[in-house]
Amino acid sequence: MDNKEILNQQLDKIYQALEKQPEQIAPLLKPLHSAEISFLIESLPYDEQRDIIWDNIPLKRKADILPELNDELRNRFIQKMSTSELVFATADMDYDDLADMLQEMPEVISHVLLESMETQHRKRLESVLSYDEDTAGGIMNTDTISIRPDITLETVFRYLRRFKKLPDTTDKLFVINHYGDYLGVLYISDLLTCDPAMTVSRVMNQKIRVINVHENQKDVVAMFERRDLISAPVVDDDNKLVGRITIDDIVDLIREDADQAIMGQVGLSGEDDMFAPIHVSAQRRAIWLGINLITALLASFVIGLFQATIEKIVALAVLMPIVASMGGITGSQTLTVVIRGMALGQISPKNFRKLFLNELAVSLINGLLWAIVLVIITDFWFDNTELALVIGMAIIINLLIAALSGVFIPQLIEKMGADPALGGSVILTTITDVVGFFAFLGLAQWWLL
Repeated sequence: MDNKEILNQQLDKIYQALEKQPEQIAPLLKPLHSAEISFLIESLPYDEQRDIIWDNIPLKRKADILPELNDELRNRFIQKMSTSELVFATADMDYDDLADMLQEMPEVISHVLLESMETQHRKRLESVLSYDEDTAGGIMNTDTISIRPDITLETVFRYLRRFKKLPDTTDKLFVINHYGDYLGVLYISDLLTCDPAMTVSRVMNQKIRVINVHENQKDVVAMFERRDLISAPVVDDDNKLVGRITIDDIVDLIREDADQAIMGQVGLSGEDDMFAPIHVSAQRRAIWLGINLITALLASFVIGLFQATIEKIVALAVLMPIVASMGGITGSQTLTVVIRGMALGQISPKNFRKLFLNELAVSLINGLLWAIVLVIITDFWFDNTELALVIGMAIIINLLIAALSGVFIPQLIEKMGADPALGGSVILTTITDVVGFFAFLGLAQWWLL
């Protein structure tokens, strides 16, 4: 039995207990991981069920579960907790997670939480809060273990034994000088295998690329991916060590970006509650439906310009969706390639022209190929060679325009300061529909009438 089946069995028992034996909830939750409990809560359709689960979770565990929940549910449970409960629950929370939560809490509660912390912890948290959320500083953790270069590995061993627990995902220690300047890293593996009498300066690695605290999060994700990192040091503009970023932070970012890319295409957020109140969900979706209605009306307006032509040649109405659909698919393929390249930092002014020409050539080849196929099919279907040639030319035109749009739309959206994944597909579909209909019907009116 795999882990998924085991988890499903555990969740089934909890669902049954919610209906028949709520007093059995607490022991059933105990073996579950915090992420599994958050998954369970988000999967429950009724607030009453969610409240039962939440009330059966020990206060200390709530600190691990809160960061895993979507924004709506996390805010809902925070409002249910007293200030003293929040102070206790967040005492050992990672600084990056706590920083995200504090920005969403009422100012009165966040102020009390900050005041309840020890001075050192409060300063660390405030340093994270001072950076923009889209930068490395916004996701870094300040739980670094730093050492000096002139001490021996044996001294490092004795120093580490003073800790009750090392920070999660600790694969390296950071070497700094007396002034806090970053010098390099000491891998835990080297600490375990090298001669204890050797000094840190002889063993440390100075080739690890540091991350500037103001660096964009997308660049950080790309660096972790390229270099297979588990953690990396974060420094300020003066090369002072201020924190570290770990692989679990990167995985969260990747997941959030993936959710945003999927949900953003239809105007939704990855943080929206799947079982939010009906009126709230309806309001969110109504805005995007309104935008879609405007684009649909634009395409319909173009079709209306050629109403007389369609009335004379009814076959045009049958073939129109093919032209628009082929353009939409081609544009989406190019759009996806370009957005991915931008996210990975692979597109630059030096290679943009090559990318543009490549996508144009690919669309031209596919346009010629499928135009020939459609010419043959249309001529056989309607016994009209001129109509077949018209749809063939329209396909080629629309696929070329689709490729151009797929390349330039993400660039324009990014220059406007927005996410290229958000709204790009709607703009693209509008262009390919309008151009496809106009090219097909315009050519038909010019050639066939």
